[in-house]
Amino acid sequence: MNETASERLLTVEDLYSLPDDGILYELQCGCLLSEPLPGGRHGRIAARIVTLLSGHVVARRLGVVYANDTGYVLARSPDTVRGPDVSFVSQSRFEAIGDVATAVPGPPDLAVEVISPSNSPSQIHAKVADYLAAGTRLVWVVDPERRRVTIHRSLLSPRLLGTADTLDGEDVLPGFSVKVSELFEI
Repeated sequence: MNETASERLLTVEDLYSLPDDGILYELQCGCLLSEPLPGGRHGRIAARIVTLLSGHVVARRLGVVYANDTGYVLARSPDTVRGPDVSFVSQSRFEAIGDVATAVPGPPDLAVEVISPSNSPSQIHAKVADYLAAGTRLVWVVDPERRRVTIHRSLLSPRLLGTADTLDGEDVLPGFSVKVSELFEI
């Protein structure tokens, strides 16, 4: 992401008042970040993950799956708003916050980032760090180029899964499991 110059720290309200110019924006500590819209492979893999998660979550009434870079307010003063490619919020948390029209207050229980060619390792690390610091319980970083998933519950002990491995929802999405290779199927 490229930092956009700004004379003052921006807020969630400022972020949601920006014109729709086809660029994805996030806030990190009040600074506006931008990145180009993701490409086809990124969208296909994110949609596959949404489909797999939604079937499981809806059938078991576990909560709500969000797609399409839904904004989450991870911190205030200065504000941080991140938009994971796919996310999950538990039913109890969803009932507490409601069906909000703008950024979801607080972190998702699960954040999924699908790496795009425009993402640098430091950008992905910053996103993962922001999610975890805000209280996200589980972060999956999906790497289409290397066909692997990195699982984060903390920054200190990531786990790496390859296509022969099984990705599971642990205690965040009880009973969910899928072969990593299935995430990349066409």
